[in-house]
Amino acid sequence: MRLVLLAVVVLACGPHGGVKRPYPELTVAEILDRLAKVREARTSFTADSTMDYWLANQRAKGEVLVMGTTGAKVRFAALSPAGGSTLAEMACDGANFVYVDYQNNCALTGPCDQRSIAQFFHLELAPDDFVHLALGTPPVLANATGTVTWDADKGYERVALTGPEGKQTLVIDAKDGKLDVISSELSGPDGKIKWSVTNADFVDVDGQRLPAKTSFKSPAEKQDLLVDWGERKINVPLDPSKFKLTAPAGLATCGQQAPPASPPDGRPTTPPSAAKPKA
Repeated sequence: MRLVLLAVVVLACGPHGGVKRPYPELTVAEILDRLAKVREARTSFTADSTMDYWLANQRAKGEVLVMGTTGAKVRFAALSPAGGSTLAEMACDGANFVYVDYQNNCALTGPCDQRSIAQFFHLELAPDDFVHLALGTPPVLANATGTVTWDADKGYERVALTGPEGKQTLVIDAKDGKLDVISSELSGPDGKIKWSVTNADFVDVDGQRLPAKTSFKSPAEKQDLLVDWGERKINVPLDPSKFKLTAPAGLATCGQQAPPASPPDGRPTTPPSAAKPKA
């Protein structure tokens, strides 16, 4: 009986004692095609999250309300740990962004691009890339070729891509029909890491598997963002007006000296009460 059990264990493992791939070998093209289809199936989201992040020049940890959809539309609202009020918020409407720091009574505006996200989190990331990262589908190098190898110790697929814009690695759990991106790292043509992301504790959200925890790092900016995702909804219709934000009158430009004039009512600007994003 012991010999039979030993034989079963040996058959279940690879030649060096690792886990044997439980499905036919995948090609790079097949993995990239499946990733593209998953991204196409996840177009928008709203979320209540707990983030450990940089706000202005200080490390902060607390509740952050988030929503986003493809087409460079995202919105964040960082809430005060004391409850109720908003510390800072940013909205990107597909063309321009507005950022308001209620703690320092200042605001910023500009074109909606990778620097928009950087105003809030100090991480340069295109708005659509942020949406895909939040949905567990990191952006992939365009026109890339590469290799895929089986990690017998972890039971994961390891994908190495090379393209005109640099190199990228992905670690994927494809067992039981899943396509969980455990981690990914992107390097530029100069070999320097642009960003890396790690996902954990995948759960079902509206029929899609999403990470419950996300860790994002940008070595170039020496910044990181840790997210515990709370209540989420995906593929919900979001009114374009939800990505419009108007800064209160009389605010200084963030990073510059405040103007001498006070707001019309003569009182300092106070943060509004936070309202959870609704579809």
